[in-house]
Amino acid sequence: MQILLSVILPASNEAGYIGPCLTALFASHPVPGGAEVIVVANGCTDDTAARAQAFGPQAQTAGWHLRVIDRAQGGKIGALNAGDRAAHGDMRAYLDADVIVSPGLMAQLAHALDQPTALYASGRATIPRAQSAITRAYARFWQTLPFARSIAPGYGLFAVNAAGRARWGDFPDIISDDTFARLQFAPGERVSVPAPYHWPMIEGFAALVRVRRRQDAGVAQISALFPDIMAREGKTPLGLTGVIRRALRDPLGFATYAAVSLAVKLRRGGTDWTRGR
Repeated sequence: MQILLSVILPASNEAGYIGPCLTALFASHPVPGGAEVIVVANGCTDDTAARAQAFGPQAQTAGWHLRVIDRAQGGKIGALNAGDRAAHGDMRAYLDADVIVSPGLMAQLAHALDQPTALYASGRATIPRAQSAITRAYARFWQTLPFARSIAPGYGLFAVNAAGRARWGDFPDIISDDTFARLQFAPGERVSVPAPYHWPMIEGFAALVRVRRRQDAGVAQISALFPDIMAREGKTPLGLTGVIRRALRDPLGFATYAAVSLAVKLRRGGTDWTRGR
């Protein structure tokens, strides 16, 4: 089977998410040149791997090749590198297991990346309505911030072509793999395609604090280990005026976002993996 695009999907105890994620992926419009998905179940204590493997017939019907790697070791970085080693496609997409892609997204990514120069691409992320009022308010304000509104921020899904993937070897043992990959590219090398994908935000105040703490630690780690790439961030500074304008437009969202930010600064805790951003 000819394969142009390899989708690498790390999955740690994702039994409740892997089914909808793969169902949406295999409902994609055909990818010219062929596509595969490599599910890397890492350190699972549930039946994530078995559930993914059960999608073999559906993948074949959709014209996709499916491979499931069941690793005893946990850790997303190890899963990403194992998926890369098993991949056949020149283009690589890295997909979180709780993301739901729209039908046109993978084909649009492949088309956008079909260039000889190094490129990075993502779709248009949408956040489904959260169950908790806290998360709804936080998400509403967060989506107005410069990072969320930048070109192809890539949370939950990002893709690179062959020249782009050649910019680094194995993923290093870091917290924020998506930030590391995005900052291999200058803003002018990032492409946003119009097709959307659904990226859920974690529910509840305490969970938001845990995720935000890990996110901040990941950025600080990259700043310390790879300071040169931070200059490629390219997002517009928010500034005091920008904060005030957003606070006036959405006082509740601002208050929720500020409370989470304050809690991150006041509370100590680890940076263990947790779902969502």
